[in-house]
Amino acid sequence: MIKLRDELGTATTDSAQKILLLGSGELGKEIAIEAQRLGVEVVAVDRYANAPAMQVAHRSYVGNMKDKDFLWSVVEREKPDAIIPEIEAINLDALFEFEKEGYFVVPNAKATWIAMHRERLRETLVKEAKVPTSRYMYATTLDELYEACEKIGYPCHTKAIMSSSGKGSYFVKGPEDIPKAWEEAKTKARGSAEKIIVEEHIDFDVEITELAVRHFDENGEIVTTFPKPVGHYQIEGDYHASWQPAEISEKAEREVYRIAKRITDVLGGLGLFGVEMFVKGDKVWANEVSPRPHDTGMVTLASHPPGFSEFALHLRAVLGLPIPGEWVNGYRLFPLLTPAATHVIKAKVSGYSPRFRGLVKALSVPNTTVRFFGKPEAYPGRRLGVVLAWDKDVQEAKKKAEMVAHMIELRTRSSEWHSQDYEKRKHLL
Repeated sequence: MIKLRDELGTATTDSAQKILLLGSGELGKEIAIEAQRLGVEVVAVDRYANAPAMQVAHRSYVGNMKDKDFLWSVVEREKPDAIIPEIEAINLDALFEFEKEGYFVVPNAKATWIAMHRERLRETLVKEAKVPTSRYMYATTLDELYEACEKIGYPCHTKAIMSSSGKGSYFVKGPEDIPKAWEEAKTKARGSAEKIIVEEHIDFDVEITELAVRHFDENGEIVTTFPKPVGHYQIEGDYHASWQPAEISEKAEREVYRIAKRITDVLGGLGLFGVEMFVKGDKVWANEVSPRPHDTGMVTLASHPPGFSEFALHLRAVLGLPIPGEWVNGYRLFPLLTPAATHVIKAKVSGYSPRFRGLVKALSVPNTTVRFFGKPEAYPGRRLGVVLAWDKDVQEAKKKAEMVAHMIELRTRSSEWHSQDYEKRKHLL
C-alpha cells in the first residue's frame, strides 16, 4: 500500500517512481505531463499507436487491454509503482490479479470494477453509500425494455450497462423511441450491453461533477478534499462544455460534498473521483462515478493554480503526496484560483492527420487558450481539442470559451474544412 511520501526519485534511473497508464487519451496525457514535471517515469498503454499520452511518455505499448496476457506482459516488464486505469475497455480480472500480487491499482481494483459497470455502481450508491438517485430498472430483452420504460415513465434514459461518454445511451421520449434505444445500446456501447439500465429523467437545473480526491494529509491520514463543483452540459450524452464554479446554492453545495464523501468513502483507495450529480434547487441526486479524472474537469487546467489541476491532484494522491486545503463547515476544500470554462472542439468527419485553422483569430482572444489532443484519427463526434477561458464572471468565461471554439475549423486528409457551427444546441451565443 502507498504511504505518505517525503521523497521522489528521478525518471529513467534506479531511483525512479513509475506510473503505468492503461488508456492514453487526452486525460492520460495531462496526467503524464504532470508526472513529467515531478520527474516520475511514465509508461503509456493503448489499443492504437501514438495515442495522446504516448506522445509525452517515456515508453509506450500498443495492444488489446482486454487481453489479460498482454497486460501482464507489460506489468511484469515495467513493475510500476502505480497502475492507473484511464478508460473502461480493460480486463478487470487482471486488475484484481495485479492487486493480489502487490501492485497498487488506482484507486483500487474493486472501485474500478464497481464504477465501470452501471448496475454494480447503482446498487452501490443506493444500498451501501445510501445516497439519493433517480429511479431505475434493468432490461435484458426488448420486451423487458418496453416494460421498464413504461414503469419508470416518459421521458427516461436508457444506457448500456458498461460504456462511457454517452456511447450506447438514448433519451427515450415515448414508446416509439424504444427500438432505437435498444439498437443504440447494442451497437454503440464501448463495453457491454448485455443489460440496459433505464433511469428516470430528472428535470435538473444543472448537471455537475464533484472532483473529490482521497489522499494523505501531512500527518499520513487519508482525507478527502473537495474542489468547487464543476457545472457542465452534454449533447447526446457526451460532455460539450464545463465551467467552475457551478451556479448552485450553498445548501446544494454542502449536499454535493456530503454525497461525494459517502460515495468515495465506500469505494475507498487513493486518487481523484469524478462524481456526477444532478442539482435542482437545493436537491441533489447522484448519477455516475468515474474513479479517475473526468473530462469535464479539464476546466481545472485554468481554474486551479498551476500544479493543481485535477490531473495534478490525482497524481499527488497516487504518489502519496499531500494536497493543501482548508476546512470549511466540516469539509476540506480546495480553493479556486479563478472562474473558468471549457468548450470542446469536435470532428464532424472521418479521416487521418487532422489539421486546424483559424488560430490567428482564436489565439488573439485575451484570457483564453486552446489545447489540441494530438489524436491521429478523426471520426464524427470525436473530441480533438478543448478551449479554456477564464474571467472573474463565470458566465463570461463560458461565452469566451464557446466563441473561441467556434472560431476554429478542422479537416482531415480526405475531407473539406468544417467549423464547429454544425452543433449549436445548448449554446449561449
